[in-house]
Amino acid sequence: MRINSVNQSNCSPEEHQVDTQEVAKYNALSYERAAGLFRALGDESRLKLLQYIAHKEACVTEIAQYSGEGLSTVSQRLKLLRFEGLVKRRREGKHLYYSLTDSHIYNLMQNALEHVTEK
Repeated sequence: MRINSVNQSNCSPEEHQVDTQEVAKYNALSYERAAGLFRALGDESRLKLLQYIAHKEACVTEIAQYSGEGLSTVSQRLKLLRFEGLVKRRREGKHLYYSLTDSHIYNLMQNALEHVTEK
C-alpha cells in the first residue's frame, strides 16, 4: 500500500509549527512507562481480565472461574498488571481482591474498545 507523500521541499518551517512545550512536557521515563502500559493492555486475556474487574472488585479465584483459566495463570497476569500500575490489590483475611488503579485505566480501555467497534 503506497501512501501519498507531500513534496516537503515546497514547505517552509513556519507552515508546520509544533508546540515544543507540549512535546517536551513528557520525559523519557514517562514514554517508557506509557509503552509498558500499552504492552500490558496489548494482550487479549489481560484486557478481558481488566474489563471484568473494572466493574467489580474480585479475588483471584473468582477471576479464574470467570475466565476458565488456572489460578497460576490468572495470578501471573495480575502480577504483571500490578507491576505496570494498572491494578491494585486489597487483602481481606487470606483473600486478595483486585480492582483497577483508577478511572484512567477504565477510560483507556473503553476508548480502545469503542474505537475498534465503530463502523
